[in-house]
This record gives sequence, C-alpha cells and structure tokens, in this order.
Amino acid sequence: MTKEPQKLFFKDDGKIPNNKLPLILYKNAFSERGSSGASWLEDRFLRNNWSNSWRNGIYSFHHYHSTSHEVLGVYSGKALVHLGGESGEKVEIEAGDIVIIPAGVGHKNLGSENLGVVGAYPDGRSWDLNKGLPGERPKADTNIAALPIPDADPLLGADDGLRTIWM
Repeated sequence: MTKEPQKLFFKDDGKIPNNKLPLILYKNAFSERGSSGASWLEDRFLRNNWSNSWRNGIYSFHHYHSTSHEVLGVYSGKALVHLGGESGEKVEIEAGDIVIIPAGVGHKNLGSENLGVVGAYPDGRSWDLNKGLPGERPKADTNIAALPIPDADPLLGADDGLRTIWM
C-alpha cells in the first residue's frame, strides 16, 4: 500500500454539495483479486463496522449520498471516475484501491474495464441516492451535517486513517 493516502477536497458546486471532509484514496491497499478479493474486502469492512455491503460497479451518472459516508473497494478491473461533480477531478482507480467517500461527495463512472467493487457503509447505515437535482437541498445538506464521524476507518480500523484525517 502507498504509505500516505491521497486526500481530495471538493467544494459545493451548487448542485453537488460535496463535503468539508476530504475523500480518502488508498492506492494499492490490498493484494487479493477477483472473488477472493471481494470476500477479503467484505470481511475487512465488516470487522471495522462498515456493513450493508454490496458487489457491483459505480453508477454512470453524478450522484451522492446524504445519509451515509461510503467506502468502495476495487477487487477487479479499473475505472475512470469523476469525483466532486462537474467541476471536480477525474481519477483512475484500479484493483487494490479503496476509496472512502464522505457523504455529499459526488461520484460518477466515466468508463471502466472489468470493474468489480464492494461498497459498504459505517454502522450499516442505509443510503439514499441524490443526483444534484432541484429540490434535494436543503434536506440533503441537513442530513450530511448530522452525520457522525465513523468509529473506524474501513481499512485501517479505529486508530488510523479517517479517524486521524477527519477528526
């Protein structure tokens, strides 16, 4: 794993609220691939109290969640993702990467090859789906502001990662 995770900050663009907390990107964080990689991610996330997990890809439209933070672990393939909405940043993610997305931060799949992702949420929270449409705010902003910092980083646990970066 790259020692220091990347921290990406995104400002409210009027449609996508984003968050004052940075998105955290761990490059090459784990070595398992395929279905064993997916199982490894599910186990690791669950051990750190990130559950309500699923396996799939990333939506091909800008969206964000206001009721939960989200972690995405890439167990196969690669993708170019647009983070932070239209005025955000395009980042390539690939098998072995883990992305922690604060509530409100937009994300969109711009194109992928053989992408396999495990997603999960702190405390098994339920998530909503917002697209930056009129009428979503200010409710989404209220939801985001009310969310606690998770008790553990989905990869590194209670004493490192987002627990030091987001505090």
